[in-house]
Amino acid sequence: MATKKTETPEPINLIDYFSEFKEMKGIDRQTLISVLEESFRNVLAKMYGSDSNYDVIINPDKGDLEIYRNRTVVADDDIYDTNSEIEFSDARKIDEECEIGEEVTDKVEFTSFGRRMILNLRQTLASKILELQKENLYLRYSDMLGHVVSGELYQVWKREMLLLDEDGNELYLPKQNQIPSDYYRKGDTVRGVVVQVDNKNQNPKIILSRTSPLFLQRLFEQEIPEVHEGVIVIKNIARIPGERAKVAVQSFDEHIDPVGACVGVKGARIHGIVRELRNENIDVINYTSNINLYIQRALAPAKISSMEINEEAHQANVYLKPDEVSLAIGKGGYNIKLACMLTGYQIDVFREMNNEVDDIYLDEFNDEIDQWVIDALKAIGLDTARAVLALSPEELAARTDLEEETIDHVLQVLSAEFED
Repeated sequence: MATKKTETPEPINLIDYFSEFKEMKGIDRQTLISVLEESFRNVLAKMYGSDSNYDVIINPDKGDLEIYRNRTVVADDDIYDTNSEIEFSDARKIDEECEIGEEVTDKVEFTSFGRRMILNLRQTLASKILELQKENLYLRYSDMLGHVVSGELYQVWKREMLLLDEDGNELYLPKQNQIPSDYYRKGDTVRGVVVQVDNKNQNPKIILSRTSPLFLQRLFEQEIPEVHEGVIVIKNIARIPGERAKVAVQSFDEHIDPVGACVGVKGARIHGIVRELRNENIDVINYTSNINLYIQRALAPAKISSMEINEEAHQANVYLKPDEVSLAIGKGGYNIKLACMLTGYQIDVFREMNNEVDDIYLDEFNDEIDQWVIDALKAIGLDTARAVLALSPEELAARTDLEEETIDHVLQVLSAEFED
């Protein structure tokens, strides 16, 4: 009858075993040794009931692992705990000079753990290493809040983009944090400022933004040496991402023009920032603590004739000549919106009233007259209220093809503006 051959466990190559953990980035050597030792001790405790009498010596760099078991010598047939005690006769095989009551040490072979325990050990190690990596990632990016980072675009979803940094860590750029005109393809490098680092359920999530005013500030610091060195300070920033921004700067060196230094000759310095922000129009102004002057600069290119300020309510009424009103408001209302954001004041614009020469641009009536009607009048060269009122209803109908009711409504609205 054939005797069943007992399989001898294949030798474990510890160097190969440890190599997959040794290359883990962001985990220092001492921490790795502690994790490995803890994992081995957990296996020993499962196998023998306790690991307190074991010495675990690990050298991950060389792949060395040595485990020693310390047991007290007791008389034969007087053993109580086989893990912490050893019979005298067996102890003599380890140390010929040992005596009862002394302690002997023998080496535990790693292969004696068995394949199941080894697999469990590998899984435990992988889990602990992953936890360490996540913790290190969270701590690393928590320290980078407010800093600009870049990542390679890996995937685009409906609500966010997934980027990978140089170490393969995941970064997220939500849709609301993207400039409306942003367009990237897979593999493109995307830059953004770190605005949030969550660690929900021990799963770090790094959130970037390209719309934050802080992103614009960091770009100024990167592209303009005087800002980076602190010679020029950014006092306030107001942005409508992808459209327009206003930046208030101040210099502590009277020999340096902060606006000129930021813009550069023919806009050379600011050009890179504008390109990064998808051609966002950037106005750079001199900061001042004089709120009257600050509001005037914030509303540029419009020229203010006079102003009434309520500092307690943070409210300002500005009066401009009729041809300056549209400049103050700006395309889409962006100029006045940004001026309010930059100064922290609610700014209301009023036309200077001069009954003899006063006129009003048609665009200022778009809350009462449909924009398509205004566009039809402007198409025949009528840009102001008085220019329209100078023509008869019949002439207006002939030149614009507008219906009689529409023309009557327009004339009624415009005439009411000039009534005493």
